[in-house]
Amino acid sequence: MEISRSNRLVIGLGVAVLVLLGKLFYIQIINDKYKRDASNNSMVYSTIYPPRGIIYDRNGKILVGNKVNYDLMVTPRLVEPFDTVALAALLDTTADFIRERMAYYREFRSRIGYQTLTFIRQMPAERFLRFAEQEYRFPGFSGQVRSVREYPFDAGGNLLGYVSEVDADYLRRHPDEYKAGDYVGRTGIEAAREEDLRGEKGYRIYLRDSRNRVQDSYKDGEFDKDAVPGKDIITTIDAELQQYGQQLMAGKVGSVVALEPATGEILAMVSSPGISVHQLEDIGRYYNEIASDPNKPMFNRTVQASYPPGSVFKLINGLIGLEEGVVEPGTQYPCRQGYYYTKTRRLGCHNHRSPINLGEAIMMSCNAYFCYVFKSILENRRYQDTEEAYNRWRDCVTSFGFGDKLGSDFPSELGGNIPTSAYYDRIYGRRRWSFSTIVSLSIGQGEIGATPLQIANLAATVANRGYYYIPHLVKDSEHVQIDEKYRRRNYTLVDTTEFAKVIPGMYMAVNCKPGEGGTATVAAVPGLDICGKTGTAQNPHGKDNSVFICFAPKDDPQIAIVAYVENAGFGATWACPIASLMVERYLCGETSRPALEDRIMNTRLIK
Repeated sequence: MEISRSNRLVIGLGVAVLVLLGKLFYIQIINDKYKRDASNNSMVYSTIYPPRGIIYDRNGKILVGNKVNYDLMVTPRLVEPFDTVALAALLDTTADFIRERMAYYREFRSRIGYQTLTFIRQMPAERFLRFAEQEYRFPGFSGQVRSVREYPFDAGGNLLGYVSEVDADYLRRHPDEYKAGDYVGRTGIEAAREEDLRGEKGYRIYLRDSRNRVQDSYKDGEFDKDAVPGKDIITTIDAELQQYGQQLMAGKVGSVVALEPATGEILAMVSSPGISVHQLEDIGRYYNEIASDPNKPMFNRTVQASYPPGSVFKLINGLIGLEEGVVEPGTQYPCRQGYYYTKTRRLGCHNHRSPINLGEAIMMSCNAYFCYVFKSILENRRYQDTEEAYNRWRDCVTSFGFGDKLGSDFPSELGGNIPTSAYYDRIYGRRRWSFSTIVSLSIGQGEIGATPLQIANLAATVANRGYYYIPHLVKDSEHVQIDEKYRRRNYTLVDTTEFAKVIPGMYMAVNCKPGEGGTATVAAVPGLDICGKTGTAQNPHGKDNSVFICFAPKDDPQIAIVAYVENAGFGATWACPIASLMVERYLCGETSRPALEDRIMNTRLIK
């Protein structure tokens, strides 16, 4: 039987009505999400801030913990006329201060709406409790309990970084993750691991009446959300070694970076002068003082300063010379207090016996020897011209981790500079430069720039006999996993068999007999078999920089380290003892040279 057109219309309308009724029943009876959304203008959300994750050192010492903090909050739209003098007395402030703040809120009343803002931060507990007893007298004002950072161990201010309240610019960039009044890690580990450390905010929902007064909890807390604490972080840092490095570097400008060669874990990362953990606790109070300090304590020299590596770079040129077949351990070259790279121009050197072989050249840090090596690399007949040879040399250098970021998990890392052949083409013209033009690269000077982290990584690479792990600050733990790239070996373009040929020279530099010419004998500690290389890097802005790298023990390296002290002269004078004292402290738990330690700790090279 055929259904008439009018009946089909009636049936269709009936089906549509049934669908709509079913949807309304679901919305109003079964699912009250829309009802809740429609009621949002009568609901008050009270934020619960989670404690940030705790930051530990490698041995379980707490580097950054949490303590309870009390803030006074205000919702300007809910404020009723109140006794300004009485509130000022409760808060130990002035009535004028309160009037000024309230006037500011009134000016931007339409923009603020029902936002709750921080009125006074970090109130003492006694003051907060005093206010809490009288809170009913001041509608619109409320107390907020939250955790803030505390630092039980005085180590690593620049390394750890600071936490501060988000500003308008940050909110614009992260509108869905943060709200006004939230705190965020700004620098250091706090910034690098913000996503892990911050946790998740919770809230309590309350109803308010037609006069905007807060009433009972909404639906007995059924839709409240608990805060989720941040994840704890275990760092690779040895807190004792970090603190000791800071003490040794007090009154000096520069860096110390210590690595565990077998893993790439950073044991210590000292930037001096730096931020103290005391200043981190109240960064807002000290920020202007720190920012205006001419010695730039906020500038993390370990990863942001690009220095000429100086004579420690001779190790790389020696290794590349071995790889390229232009030098052997027994190859001897003369030194006449320097190297004449033209008939009248000389790259100078200190007085020592001549001729010498590769190991002796490393031990004595002979400039002339490595000029011969670098010249042989660039004039190697296997290459068509100097540019091709130079490009091969540069590839080898960058395989050690120079010239670009190492890729550590520390923020703001810079990459330094290893000049390209195209750079010299622009400066001198194509095929118009040669060894004599760039002779300073022989000894780690000229256009080479490297961060202390990269120089420390060189020490670790030699200690490992040809490979390194990317330096990193965070260890695997129950809730935090590190990137797989930190577990991979990174081999250089120099064959691993060549590294054993430079280590005897590093060992002799520290452990040779008096009068044999070792430049780092002040670093010697009986039984530790320290291998090292000094450097004195020329500085166009003042006195030379003092540099020293080393690792120990020789045959089972547990630590590799660089000390870099600006405007401090010879490497053996300051950088060498600083690094060796830290090696001894790490391997032995104490030091055996109190006079040396006292001289380093009590000498100030800057005001």
